[in-house]
Amino acid sequence: MSDIAHLLIPFAASEAPECRQALAGLQLPRLERLLARLQRAAADHGSAHDLSLPHERVLARACGLRAADGRTPWAAWQLRQWGRDPGRDAWACITPCHWRVGSDHVAMDDPARLQLDEAESRAVLALVQPLFHGDGIELEYAAATSWLARGEVFRELPVASLDRVIGRAVDAWLPRMTAAGPLRRLQQEVQMLLYTSAANEHRQQRGLVPVNSFWVSGAGALPSAAGALPAGLRVAEDLRAPALAGDWAAWAAAWRQLDERDGTQLLDAAAAGRQLTLTLCGERNAQSWTSAGGAGLLRRVSGLFAAKQATAVLEAL
Repeated sequence: MSDIAHLLIPFAASEAPECRQALAGLQLPRLERLLARLQRAAADHGSAHDLSLPHERVLARACGLRAADGRTPWAAWQLRQWGRDPGRDAWACITPCHWRVGSDHVAMDDPARLQLDEAESRAVLALVQPLFHGDGIELEYAAATSWLARGEVFRELPVASLDRVIGRAVDAWLPRMTAAGPLRRLQQEVQMLLYTSAANEHRQQRGLVPVNSFWVSGAGALPSAAGALPAGLRVAEDLRAPALAGDWAAWAAAWRQLDERDGTQLLDAAAAGRQLTLTLCGERNAQSWTSAGGAGLLRRVSGLFAAKQATAVLEAL
């Protein structure tokens, strides 16, 4: 923690009414003291309907990926971080997932709940691979819930972040542009193929939900200026899982732990005069704060009395 210069906290707030209720009783004393020490800096204003989440936009800029909404080439960027050359090809991340059919909508479960292991994921991949190949898409294994795809269909394709869709109705987030037509057809073909697959029969016999669809995210070609995450930037993942699960009691508990752990250490670093940045991200907006630097003693002292109530700050995200 001692070498962290920038702490980025995704899922710091949500528009869900239950989250607002949890916020009302949430005490984050270290965050409030930290915000009183720091100065408001860059802001990223968006909408809860944007394809990319605010923290993803912040990370994209930090890596030199200034793409339009839903067009950050995360798959190609990840390849570069693994030491592979994505070239000028267009890549995307394909996530095998379970779509839960309700009475009036189809929602996506968190892919982590599939409990896919490598062998099972590779078996499903081998089953659907010919369908992708027939549309000129090369598909390869990366992790149990993450495959990599290469194909021209991904070059100019805006797609919703996986975390935008988890737990929500998928219809509002499916790409509707003409260029996405082959993918929509491919999705239907994959769903029909998996419906009767032996792999899913075995899963259901074990009490597990079937793999019945896939999600496309992180599509595009990597620009030459793209780089790695800056040294000293840390992304706090504590709030993600409870927020996506809608477990706001667990989310509030995770916030308190984060406040105690990271808040204490950042306060110590600020008191020692280190240059720090804190970025809080919600569903719509991201807001950064930074240490005063050379602003002088008067500004630093006056900042100690400019207390900011954490709940008001988080509600604005």
